[in-house]
Amino acid sequence: MPRVAAIDCGTNSIRLLIADVTTSADGTVSLRDVHREMRIVRLGQGVDATGELAPEALERTRAALVDYAAVISREKAERVRMVATSATRDARNREAFFGMVRDTLGVDAEVISGDEEANLSFVGAVGDLDPDDGPFVVVDVGGGSTELVIGTLDGGKATVQAARSVDIGSVRITERCLAGDPPTPEEVEAARELATTILDEAFDTVPVERARTWVGVAGTITTLSAVALGLAEYDADAVHRSRLTNEDLHRVAAELLGMSREERATHGAIHPGRIDVIGGGALVVDVLARELQARAGITELVVSEHDILDGIARSLV
Repeated sequence: MPRVAAIDCGTNSIRLLIADVTTSADGTVSLRDVHREMRIVRLGQGVDATGELAPEALERTRAALVDYAAVISREKAERVRMVATSATRDARNREAFFGMVRDTLGVDAEVISGDEEANLSFVGAVGDLDPDDGPFVVVDVGGGSTELVIGTLDGGKATVQAARSVDIGSVRITERCLAGDPPTPEEVEAARELATTILDEAFDTVPVERARTWVGVAGTITTLSAVALGLAEYDADAVHRSRLTNEDLHRVAAELLGMSREERATHGAIHPGRIDVIGGGALVVDVLARELQARAGITELVVSEHDILDGIARSLV
């Protein structure tokens, strides 16, 4: 039973999973969590405008990695993989990031393509779902990008049929379009038009009309679930496998976009590091819900706490 450590460094957050891995006789891989945590570091702060990682963002990430390295050592993980996604793909000074990771963690960060990001998200998301509910379309709305991937699950083996990553996410759309506090109706409409246009690029590649079940992963979508469920504080057990109708998603998106940052901060289920961008993330999810209903007749979202982080861990087997 190998013990592995997976790190996912995105535009908004950095997360660690340490897990014990078992493989059954039929090849099915299972994970048992040993340690799982998330920090908001906003690595992608200003990257969309400046093209570079900000020094203060690099320092926040370094501080989180120092702590993660200590946990990995304490828990005696045998294999470690760190994946970096949208923000580092786009930054001119990404070598400063790579050097910092190497010095702090002792392994190299891998900047993966958007398509590989989508594949890992899919494998992580559907690994413990009922295969009969497939084909699945898995959506990961991050800070800087959104991944769509369609595939199936058979005998514990996930098969990806098509995937696409596009450069729209909660941080990017907030920085580009949603300056108001709360955003004005004009800003919201401009953001909606931008999200629709960019997501069309993903729908051109991913044949979502084949899908039976929509699965949403990662912090934006899990946060929307917690808000929709009316949780006083975030509860991963309540969020995992929760189901939200499209009407739920439209309602929550409208509520969050209509609130000031101060009002969003009263929601105990929203992490403080997401308060300023969760409205933008909700708008992207709202657009996805409308498109998936129109294109595939899907009217419900299944929310999963398992995502790219679990996919990275499974890749270490």
